[in-house]
Amino acid sequence: MTSILTVEGLAKTFRMHHLGQDLHAFAGLSFTVSPGEFLLLSGPNGVGKSTLLRTLYRSYLPVAGHIWYDSRAGRIDLATAADIDIAHLRRTEIGFVTQFLTARPRVPAEEIVAEPLRLAGRDAAAALTEARRWLDTFGVKPDLWPAYPTTFSGGEQQKVNLARALILPQRLLLLDEPTASLDAGARRALVARLADLKAQGVAMIGVFHHAADVAGLIDREVVLRPKELADVAE
Repeated sequence: MTSILTVEGLAKTFRMHHLGQDLHAFAGLSFTVSPGEFLLLSGPNGVGKSTLLRTLYRSYLPVAGHIWYDSRAGRIDLATAADIDIAHLRRTEIGFVTQFLTARPRVPAEEIVAEPLRLAGRDAAAALTEARRWLDTFGVKPDLWPAYPTTFSGGEQQKVNLARALILPQRLLLLDEPTASLDAGARRALVARLADLKAQGVAMIGVFHHAADVAGLIDREVVLRPKELADVAE
C-alpha cells in the first residue's frame, strides 16, 4: 500500500542556552505510515515520543531530515513547508489529539466541539447537533454542554478536547496520550472512535501510556531508545 507519510533521517535537537549545550531528542529516524495503519510509538519516558509527534505536526522544526506527506494537493515536505501550508493541512487533513485542552475563555463546550465542522462548511445548527452527540458519546453531561470548559475538571476538559479533535475525520491523526485522565467509559468511546476512523482509512501515529487500551488497533511499533534512537519492530 502506498504510504501517506514517509519520514527520512529525521532529527530534533533543542539548544539549552542556559547550559550552553544541545539536548538531542532523536536522530536518524525513518519510517512510513500507510492509510488505515496504526503506528504505536513506544520507549522510556523522556526519550522523545511526544517531541516526535510535535515535530511531525510542525509545532517543532526538525534540524535534519524529511517528513514527506502525500496531501490531496500533492507531496509536500512538512519539515520545510511554508507556515501557511501547514496551517491549511491542519485545518483539512492532519489532526493532533492531546490530553490537554487549550480552551478559549467564555466559549461554551458545545461551540468549541462544533467549530471544526463549521469551518469545514457545515450548517451551524447541524454542527451543533453533531457536537452534542459526541459530547454525549464521551460522557460529558448535558448540563455542561453550554458551560465554559475553563471551569471543568481536567478529565472533563479532556473529553471536550477528544470530541473536538475527532468530530471531523482527518487523513492523518497524531495521538499524544489521549487516554490519560479518562474514565473507563470515555476510554471505550475513544477506542471505538479510533477503530471506526481506522476502518475509514485514517492513518494514525500514537503515544499511549497504557498501550493495552489500543492493542487491537496496532499494526506496527516504532521503539525510541536513548542510544539506539529508533528501531522499527514489525
